[in-house]
Amino acid sequence: MPVRVVQLGSARTEDEGVRIGTVRHPPRGVPREEFARQNWYDVWYPNLAPSAEAVQQALGAGTPAEWKAFAKKYRAEMATPENRHTLALLAQLSQHTNFSVGCYCEDASRCHRSILRELLDEAGAKMA
Repeated sequence: MPVRVVQLGSARTEDEGVRIGTVRHPPRGVPREEFARQNWYDVWYPNLAPSAEAVQQALGAGTPAEWKAFAKKYRAEMATPENRHTLALLAQLSQHTNFSVGCYCEDASRCHRSILRELLDEAGAKMA
C-alpha cells in the first residue's frame, strides 16, 4: 500500500488511492468540483508545498548549486514540528492504505515533489 508521487493532472494509476495536491494554489480556470474528475487532486494540502519565496528560488534555479540551495530551504521548511508531524502521519498511513501526493511540474527531478519523496521515505513511508 505505497505512496505514489505523481504529476497532478496526469492519468491516475490503478489503486492510486486518494490524490493529495501539495501545491500552493489550485489549478487556474478549473472549477473546484472538477479538481478530482480532471485528475488534479482529491484533497488540497498546501502545507506540504514550498513557501512562495522558496518557489521563486526553485523557478530561478539554473545551476545544480542553486537547486541544492532550494532543496535545503524546502527541507528546512518541512522540518517544522507541524510539517514533521504531517510527514510522520503520511508515513504511517502508507503502511495501511494507498494514496498519492503531487505537484504540477512536468520535470519531477526539478520539482519539490522529488524532495518530498525523499522526506516521506526518510520518515518511513512505504513508497511506490
